[in-house]
Amino acid sequence: MSKKNSLFETKVLTEIAVLAALSGVLYSIRPWTNPFGGSITLGSMVPVMWLSLRRGVYAGFVGGVIFGLLGLLIDVAFLGPTAVIASAPQAIMEYPVAFGMIGLTGMFRKKTMFYAVSGASITVLIRFLIHYAMGVIVWWYVYPFPLEYGRYLWPLVYNGTFLLPDYIISVVILSILVKTGLLNYGI
Repeated sequence: MSKKNSLFETKVLTEIAVLAALSGVLYSIRPWTNPFGGSITLGSMVPVMWLSLRRGVYAGFVGGVIFGLLGLLIDVAFLGPTAVIASAPQAIMEYPVAFGMIGLTGMFRKKTMFYAVSGASITVLIRFLIHYAMGVIVWWYVYPFPLEYGRYLWPLVYNGTFLLPDYIISVVILSILVKTGLLNYGI
């Protein structure tokens, strides 16, 4: 395989590491954190989205998984006992898998506002659905809500309180990147 066609060339690996780390740093800056995890951040998903739009789904997925693992470590370190990890499958689904889905933004690689916002919208929706499913499946057994409909309503509200604002922040930042042409830099 030629160096040009390799998914593992040094430049791409470096971008993955740097942008995943930048996502981790932005994930640490939290204007708001919910009691059992989930935070509004300063656009922590944007570096991985940017990576995915620049380098494709595979690089974005790898960056997202790294970001998810960093997010797990950050949540355990920052939130301590309130960062409830109910089980290993739940931790895997809510961190590396859910955060890895941010890499799907790369399916929308045209550098237009519509494609960037569409990519961000779909990936955050998929991430939300994973967190929602974990709320319905796992968290119901850890913290049962007194009314049956609460099993489905509570994860919707809880995850929406941090993912919707984080999505809006991400779309604003991505829009600026597209409008200023920074998304194309270095390609």
